[in-house]
Amino acid sequence: MNPIDARSKTQPAAPPARRSDRSVVAVLKTRPETVVEDYGKLMRLAGYEKTLSKENDLLIKLNLSWTKYFPACSSQPWQLDGVAKTLLDDGFSPSKIFPVENKTVVTNPVKGCRVNRWYPVLERHGLSFTPLPEVKWMTYQFRSPMLMLDKIFPKGIEIPEMYVGKSILHLPTVKTHGHSTTTGAVKNAFGGLLKEVRHYAHKHIHEVLVDLLIMQREIHPGVFAVMDGTVCGDGAGPRTMIPRIHNFILASADSVAIDAVAAKMMGYEPMSIPYIRMATEMGLGNGNISEIEILGEDVSGVNFHFTTKKSLVIWGDQLIRKGFLRPFERILLHSPLVFWAPIASNVYHDSIWYPIIGQRIINDFMKTEWGRLFQSYQES
Repeated sequence: MNPIDARSKTQPAAPPARRSDRSVVAVLKTRPETVVEDYGKLMRLAGYEKTLSKENDLLIKLNLSWTKYFPACSSQPWQLDGVAKTLLDDGFSPSKIFPVENKTVVTNPVKGCRVNRWYPVLERHGLSFTPLPEVKWMTYQFRSPMLMLDKIFPKGIEIPEMYVGKSILHLPTVKTHGHSTTTGAVKNAFGGLLKEVRHYAHKHIHEVLVDLLIMQREIHPGVFAVMDGTVCGDGAGPRTMIPRIHNFILASADSVAIDAVAAKMMGYEPMSIPYIRMATEMGLGNGNISEIEILGEDVSGVNFHFTTKKSLVIWGDQLIRKGFLRPFERILLHSPLVFWAPIASNVYHDSIWYPIIGQRIINDFMKTEWGRLFQSYQES
């Protein structure tokens, strides 16, 4: 796998005039030697300071899809590095910035922060990592009606108390997902606003993703996303993927629009993806490519030709939740017998797929320019 030579183009001194009725997504090409600085150009091109005020506390919501490192699976260290540097260079106070990530039944945020090389970046910028399982959670009474989450959690939706009133900056990657076709800024909220039992929401994932947009509107004064597409994930995402080097980075204040642009670049029709279509129809963002102003690179002809596949674990999960094993869903996934599911997932991903298939892919990746950049971030 050879990196594409993607030397970023010189940007104009001032962004072009923008139509106020269109969502804006900034897209740049980059390379390992300039990616940290390019993230600053990207965020400023997207006008991030119009959305994220220096006066408000700011959550940096990292994306940990696997405790282990796998290319494109989780937020990249250079992605975090570029975003943190930009914020601090532009006058944001370190005391007001809170990098966070949650656990799932199969991930460990503290170990993941170390293995994915986030810790050395945070330490260098004077920032502290906050694992969400260690903070106080509260049942929040949302005013807006939900599509599905209030039915999945009839006793109330618990969220981290520290989320309320803070702006949030999401750090997703460009990749496919066996449950939601693609994943990005919208689904990154899934890992922060819901506790580790959020896998109950997979059965109605598209409705739940729309609910997350509704929830964020109520609790965050500002929502922004910076997406890494330097190394993208094709196939059976979000973990057992094929890394593809494409050298793009994206940013937007519209989570639906940035997901739509990323989906289009991956080769999908954005409005065919249910959560993008529903969110657009409900006025929670804009997934119509013709109505999105794309600044920076011309990506109209970009098509990665990605194909979403299902890993063995997601295939089995959907057989239970939606397939012929549905009559056994309650006893298999909603009873004390549910302990088998995370064990099966960990055995498949960590003990079978990763050492047999994944390690070879990682070894090849580490020989690329981006692999060498990853290794330059020493594990803390």
